[in-house]
Amino acid sequence: MSRTEISTLGEFGLINHLTKNFELRNASTIVGVGDDAAVIDHFGKQTVVTTDLLIEGVHFDLAYTPLKHLGYKSVIVNLSDVYAMNATPTQLTVSIGISNRFSVEALNEFYEGIYAACERYNVDLAGGDTSSSQKGFIVSVTAIGEVAPDKFVKRNTANKGDLICVSGDLGAAFLGLTLMEREKRIYLENPQIQPDLEGESYIVGRLLKPEARKDIIEFFAQENLLPTSMMDISDGLSSETLHICDQSNLGCRLHEDKLPIVEDTRNAAFKFGLDPTVCALNGGEDYELIFTVKQDDYDKIILNEDISVIGYMTDIEEGRKFISKGGNTFDITAQGWNSLK
Repeated sequence: MSRTEISTLGEFGLINHLTKNFELRNASTIVGVGDDAAVIDHFGKQTVVTTDLLIEGVHFDLAYTPLKHLGYKSVIVNLSDVYAMNATPTQLTVSIGISNRFSVEALNEFYEGIYAACERYNVDLAGGDTSSSQKGFIVSVTAIGEVAPDKFVKRNTANKGDLICVSGDLGAAFLGLTLMEREKRIYLENPQIQPDLEGESYIVGRLLKPEARKDIIEFFAQENLLPTSMMDISDGLSSETLHICDQSNLGCRLHEDKLPIVEDTRNAAFKFGLDPTVCALNGGEDYELIFTVKQDDYDKIILNEDISVIGYMTDIEEGRKFISKGGNTFDITAQGWNSLK
């Protein structure tokens, strides 16, 4: 593949090159990418805004992360936060810091991932910025969404007795990271050895190409169900559960036998000598939703096979407890991802 130096295009030439084929999808986007600022009209709905910063060497490793996957995931991690407010994402901005390691062709690949995510989730690219970076690749994405004034869901509004639910399954992304880090170490020690990813497509996919749970938000609307609290699982189930407890001033009970862990995840954990339950509790980057609902909504929740009821909220005096399959009780501790370590 030929290599085009970014310096041959300049900043504005690069932006035009990367965004020239993007078409607007939402009526609320009055002016999109290409002007001094975007113009958005949400027609009486409330606006949700969230930003994530992804830094090479901290949040991703290009040794095993294809640029197209990085572009896709950069969008997904933001859309997941919008859905966690029970909102619908409509626009996003993308800003990047790049060194001269990267060519125009490399950035084309990165933006292919961004475009693919925007198309899948019906989101408009409304702006952004580019800058040089001394070393590494820096990505900042801001996502904007809309929600009816009485329908947004916060973290601090759970109630005693509410059921704790999660979407999808947990722990696979952490095991995908564990696998890729192992293969990277092996490669660095002996570049002649090819990566061994046989039979591990599920956990690798959960790491490199996660999806946001648009379907769960659509299910809530369909069933006229409004969670009492909600957030996405990016730092690990234990950490997110404690966030809801802390902000709602409540305790909780989580049950090990209710955690959704698929067979591919269990098998991968056993191969690495890890406990699947620990991976599910503390792994992070699942981008599933954890939410609480009133007990009266149980009959609606069980209609969706992709939602698991894993516990319930209690008075704060009862603590934040985890009940093992053997009936033992442990304090829940936050051992998930911390980007400031």
